[in-house]
Amino acid sequence: MKQNTTESGFTLLELLVVLGIIAMLAGIVGPQVMKHMGESKTKAAKVQIEDLEATLDMYKLDVGGYPTSEEGLKALIESPDSAKRWNGPYLRKSKIPLDPWQQEYHYVSPGEHGKFDLFTLGADNKEGGEGEDQDIVSWQ
Repeated sequence: MKQNTTESGFTLLELLVVLGIIAMLAGIVGPQVMKHMGESKTKAAKVQIEDLEATLDMYKLDVGGYPTSEEGLKALIESPDSAKRWNGPYLRKSKIPLDPWQQEYHYVSPGEHGKFDLFTLGADNKEGGEGEDQDIVSWQ
């Protein structure tokens, strides 16, 4: 009794063609995905700044003024010595959030552009820049 066995599979050439197609698609799609990820971080920073602004306004309602630059955003989670009517913590977590690039937000009070200035310097952590490196500020 003879059995006819034919083995089927992919040849090395077929595998190389498929891998080449996958590499081409990754080369085309990859940069677009990274571009959108940078845009998402920028949008997330804008939302976080708006949330921190609202939290600072709640702090002002209780204490009568915004935290000083020296007190900083830490005044939202720990009562500063100067705050007599502090009713916090004002943030859900016991930690000041970092920007999407894992840097601290910059807070200046009184600010040059309003009662306070709250901003992040973007991915490069330097003033100015475009795209993901742009500064995201509370006064615009």
